[in-house]
Amino acid sequence: MIETSQQISAVRRTVGSRTLEAGEARVLTISQTYPTTLDDLWDACTNAERIPRWFLPISGDLRLHGRYQFEGNAGGVVQRCDPPKGFAATWEMGDEISWIEVRLTPEGDERTRFTLEHVAHVDDVRWTEYGPGAVGVGWDSGLLGLASHLDADGGGVTPDGAAAWIGSADGRRFMTLSGEAWAEADIAGGTEPQAARAAAARTIAAYTGAPPA
Repeated sequence: MIETSQQISAVRRTVGSRTLEAGEARVLTISQTYPTTLDDLWDACTNAERIPRWFLPISGDLRLHGRYQFEGNAGGVVQRCDPPKGFAATWEMGDEISWIEVRLTPEGDERTRFTLEHVAHVDDVRWTEYGPGAVGVGWDSGLLGLASHLDADGGGVTPDGAAAWIGSADGRRFMTLSGEAWAEADIAGGTEPQAARAAAARTIAAYTGAPPA
């Protein structure tokens, strides 16, 4: 069974920036080591039959230069594919486009680290209001889903039970701890602590429905 605080602690989070041709971009990186082989983790992340078991239903062409679409969420184009080490793709929602890169790294006997980097142009007003947790909490939920999918005991959160879990006390606690963890990553990345924690409080409120502390 996956315990909320242990899952939050198992994840590494960093916040930084990068200069692209279109200007300064925000960079969020999230990673976790899973008790499985490199090949199995690659399959879990790229097999259209397995992805819905831990993330969202997906359609499209999951090959190099193919276009994919997550149901009710983002879509994009696969820009790079290096099996079983990783892939890169655009992440498109409406008229906004950002970029994701997934890297898989073996860490000993049947242990593999999943690392996701999300690069996006975010205007200063939105960043000041919500900080990295606006998307970071969502990615934390994705890593929880993957941990649940790979859990030998069959515990954790499944996509079928996600809606009920989000409204539960455990779900709200998870999103609160995730938002707070992203605030600490933001502070480590150079943001003033009071501003980072205030943004996190607004993000947590948006996810949980509770007023900001």
